[in-house]
Amino acid sequence: MPFRSRYSKTIIALLLAIYCSPLLAQQSGEQMASYYYQNKEYDKAIELYEPLYNKTQSQFYYQMLYSCYTNTMQWKEVEKLVERRIKKQQRDLTLYVDLGKVFVAKGDKKKAEKQFAAAIDKLGRDTKQTADLAMAFENAGRYDYATATYLKARENLQNDYLFVMELATLYGKAGNYEKMMDEYFNLLDKSPGNMGSIQLALSRSLNESSSTQLADGLRRTLVSRIRQNPDNRSYLEMMLWFSLQQKDFDFALTQAQAVDARFPDLGGEQVMRVAKIAQNNEDWATADKAYRHLVAKGKEHPYYFESRVGLLDVGYRRISQGYAADGKTLAALMADYDAALDELGKNEHTVQLMRNYSHLLAYSGTTTTTENLQRAADLLQDIIEMPRISSATLAEVKLELGDLLLFAGEIWDASLLYSQVEKSNKNDIVGAMAKFKNAKLSYYNNDFQWAKSQLDVLRASTSKLIANDAMQLSLLISDNMEEDSTYDMLELYAAADLMLYQGKLDSAWTLLDDITHRTLDHPLFDEILVQKARIRMRQGRYGEADTLLQFVVDHYGSDILADDALFMLAELNEQQLGNAEKAKQCYEKLVIDYPSSLFVDRARKKLSRTTSGR
Repeated sequence: MPFRSRYSKTIIALLLAIYCSPLLAQQSGEQMASYYYQNKEYDKAIELYEPLYNKTQSQFYYQMLYSCYTNTMQWKEVEKLVERRIKKQQRDLTLYVDLGKVFVAKGDKKKAEKQFAAAIDKLGRDTKQTADLAMAFENAGRYDYATATYLKARENLQNDYLFVMELATLYGKAGNYEKMMDEYFNLLDKSPGNMGSIQLALSRSLNESSSTQLADGLRRTLVSRIRQNPDNRSYLEMMLWFSLQQKDFDFALTQAQAVDARFPDLGGEQVMRVAKIAQNNEDWATADKAYRHLVAKGKEHPYYFESRVGLLDVGYRRISQGYAADGKTLAALMADYDAALDELGKNEHTVQLMRNYSHLLAYSGTTTTTENLQRAADLLQDIIEMPRISSATLAEVKLELGDLLLFAGEIWDASLLYSQVEKSNKNDIVGAMAKFKNAKLSYYNNDFQWAKSQLDVLRASTSKLIANDAMQLSLLISDNMEEDSTYDMLELYAAADLMLYQGKLDSAWTLLDDITHRTLDHPLFDEILVQKARIRMRQGRYGEADTLLQFVVDHYGSDILADDALFMLAELNEQQLGNAEKAKQCYEKLVIDYPSSLFVDRARKKLSRTTSGR
């Protein structure tokens, strides 16, 4: 048995050697051929690829040999190669494209065109054959023949809706946007369910286009088709989609209202969609109009509650961006809040409305009175006492109540609330925020060493925003600790900072001026300029704020507040001074010069609206 076993193993080994040696030789030859090809030693590669192709007739070896011949300009050899393969692979019409490319390389365009035309003439009813041939033409840069291939297939199969996406893409590459749109909209007419696919394809093309021609062509097509078919829901929805793509929210609202008027069964869905998108993009005017459109439909409308709250939120966000608001506007908004709470009630569904109203009552300048501060505190306390409020919302509202107490000068009560939230949420972002607020309170109280130790811990926070704020305040403290440890200037600045928070704008300005009058140079000067700009913005003195922020950008461009000042300057010019060009320049500078800034994403969003014509 041992002898037989050894004998069997020997026989198997011999058989394996006999059968595997050609395979190993082929693999070795292919590897050497590939090596020569990669090193552009095409003649040596040809010597190896020729026998491999002759033996196997594989597509891969054909392609490699074709490439080697063309790279060495062996035109007769490559012609023979393709012609022989055509005889053996008659259904592979891409070979005619290969042969045509040889004639193009030789400068014989007439023969090339003849081969290309022959390929299309031989096209049958096989859709895979069609797709392969069209792709071969595309790869050769002949979009005209690729288009003709698809059109011939339609003719052969008597189906005008085949290869719509492919043809539309080809027409787009050729700049024939009219035919491109015809393809998409003819398909949409036949099959509205393809709207999503059409929008996706158009969106990709619009994003890749470097000119406005495609967008202009799409707009013309939509306008023309809507005029001819004003009740076509698909066209109206496409126009709405296009308007949103272009970030033309006002026009999008017009389209949404048209859809709403002609198709009431949709229940205002598209108007609500525009309202939310416009609000997220800070187009307050359009969002306001959209919400009012829905509110006007009455209390029984399914979007009434959401629109009522959304309308108030837009008003709140318009005012709470750090700019001055006239008393009449504030009074009207607060009256709306009172009416809404009377109508909708104080419950878990109106919590955000109550929080926003509390903020308006407490911090909106001209309306800040002892009575309004108490009303603001009562609203927050009502939320805290709600039985079904989430723990996360409870913690956030407690922090807001702490902020309100700090604003009112109740520092120790504010600290107590911050400490409660920090203790109950040690591993959460809201706990880190509470810790930051307590550290800032210590800074206000001139306990700088303790504040800095807490801030340095928070610099490792998982919240990028908290970590950034902690870093800024920590650096402010460390950069301005005077050698004699009296911290006179820093104490004045901290006091002014608290006064600014508490809305004591004139007193804050006086203290900031005091610092600049005491010394001709101090590390706090850029912080002082930014704080003064904030004061002037809240006072409605926007021209002065612009000058102050511009000075920071020009003279303190490498300091930690440079990106803050640049973003403030951009928004100020966009929203209050009406200088869109300067705003755009500021946003661009922020994106290019301060790529790690927390404001970069918002700046990009603003720029995308500017470049799309908004």
